[in-house]
Amino acid sequence: MYFDTAEGPVFRPPSEADSFILRVTIGCSHNRCTYCNMYRSVSFRLRTMEEIVPQVERAKRYGESIRRVFLADGNALVLPTERLLEILALLRQELPKLRRVSCYAGPRDMLSKTPEELLALREAGLQLVYYGLESGDDEVLQYVRKGVTAQQAVAAGQRIVAAGMKLSLMVIAGLGGRLWSEQHARHTALAINAIRPHMFSVLTLMLYRGSELRQAYEAGQFAVLSPAEIAGEMQALLTMINLPEGGHCLFRSNHISNYAPLAGSLPQDKDKLLAACRQMKGQLAGLTEWDPYNTVEE
Repeated sequence: MYFDTAEGPVFRPPSEADSFILRVTIGCSHNRCTYCNMYRSVSFRLRTMEEIVPQVERAKRYGESIRRVFLADGNALVLPTERLLEILALLRQELPKLRRVSCYAGPRDMLSKTPEELLALREAGLQLVYYGLESGDDEVLQYVRKGVTAQQAVAAGQRIVAAGMKLSLMVIAGLGGRLWSEQHARHTALAINAIRPHMFSVLTLMLYRGSELRQAYEAGQFAVLSPAEIAGEMQALLTMINLPEGGHCLFRSNHISNYAPLAGSLPQDKDKLLAACRQMKGQLAGLTEWDPYNTVEE
């Protein structure tokens, strides 16, 4: 649900399917990751309250049914804290049944906020942040132009957790290709162990038209993993994830990019998830043909 006619596409996490999508920025302030083409068609800009308020006004007629709001586009946390607090206050005022506000956030935006600012945002109602860590490996992060080191990427996630917000972390299987697959899995597991997210999802690399990584593949400069190798990388990643006993991290790999859906909680379901990875690896090994674009042509 959104009430906006501004330029550019609208994206949201799968779990925000029933949310009111409030676009507080247009595009992505970084917009240089080589694996992503989500916001290449628009120029990034912050939106004014004059643009934001009418969206909320139009949503008010459905106010009794709106329980969740997702702040779009690519990294709403780039907004000044004062603007975000103003938006959160407006939402509380106009949507009486509101229970949760969430957003995407980039690592540099998270690091730019002080602990006090993040605490204020959490107390004002920003309860969940979706963070695309993608990898915990320095070479992979540099290759895909994520804009941060592994140390910075970990510190960004830790800052959100420390503020008392829920953190939904995303990583991309296959992002290191064949060259960096082993270290991508190992260092990403170490990053997850250090961050201790509340939710953790594994997506599978998709080579989107218009992305530099697809161009590198087509030029023979990037070797993609086969489906069975993707399953093996996920198995290696899960093997090295060691979250505290008694904790609860919701794990999913049910994105459209994934070859098979996996679901469970860590650390409780680790053995079950590893067995599923082994089974998936065996099943995918029988494929004689596979699509290096992971069936995506857009």
